[in-house]
Amino acid sequence: MNKSESLKDYYDLLKTHRPEITVPSFEMVSDIGHFGIFKRSAYCHVNPTPYNRRDFYKISLIIGHGVLHYPNEKIEVNGRALLFTNPNIPYAWESTSASQSGYFCLFTENFIHKRNESLRESLLWRIQDCPVILITEEQEETFKKIMLKMMEEMEGEYVHKYDLLRNYIHLIVHEALKVRPASTIFKENNASVRLTSLFLELLERQFPIGSSDHVLELRTAHDFAHKLSVHVNHLNHSVKEVTGRTTSDHVSRRIATEAVALLKHTEWNVAQIAYCLGFEYPANFNIFFKKHMQCTPKSFR
Repeated sequence: MNKSESLKDYYDLLKTHRPEITVPSFEMVSDIGHFGIFKRSAYCHVNPTPYNRRDFYKISLIIGHGVLHYPNEKIEVNGRALLFTNPNIPYAWESTSASQSGYFCLFTENFIHKRNESLRESLLWRIQDCPVILITEEQEETFKKIMLKMMEEMEGEYVHKYDLLRNYIHLIVHEALKVRPASTIFKENNASVRLTSLFLELLERQFPIGSSDHVLELRTAHDFAHKLSVHVNHLNHSVKEVTGRTTSDHVSRRIATEAVALLKHTEWNVAQIAYCLGFEYPANFNIFFKKHMQCTPKSFR
């Protein structure tokens, strides 16, 4: 069974190759998110990366040869490509040439998504069904220039540089979407991956919650299975197979994330928030929130 690699695990691995790297404050990461960008030549090595999920997004400009190990797929890269990976799908990268160059950036979900933009509405959602996009030498230069601008901004002191970096991420995805029709080398055809993607999209459609009168329609694995016209056991098996987490765990975590956002960004009282998140009684919401955040909604606020 695949496990999940945290951002901290990833930085610990990076430091084994480059001890001088600056490790972020993970307390800050949980609050405002994180973005980092690196040269692949400094961190890419011959040994394959572990096959598991990461709890962050990653965009790589790959110049070299290798194989992406994806659920029930092996995708070869021979020369140059863009690689998009996300926290929901496990993968491993295996370099098959000694020469590896290019760049990669990684970022957390709370860095890229603002309060008024759900995953479903973001550009990243539109690109996630196509993890590898082959590019030409000319297109490589376009993406390289964007990545270099990102590196310059990270070193700079511009007060709004992280807003600018978000725009650069969206620019990369825009450019990738323009390239994709002519150079897609992978199309999801695995039933479990396809069903999991439908489940995750359906989950995200419910957020963000814009009114205290709105109540979540889908809260349980049975709710989602009914909506998707599949047996709940089939849904649970597919989601667990692809992501390593249960359907209920995905739903609970997403509700907890929305609860945090509502406590931070609205003036609604705890009872109103509990109601719109589908809790009949505020006491049940308090128990749920404390389980996920180790504190009560009131103390968190």
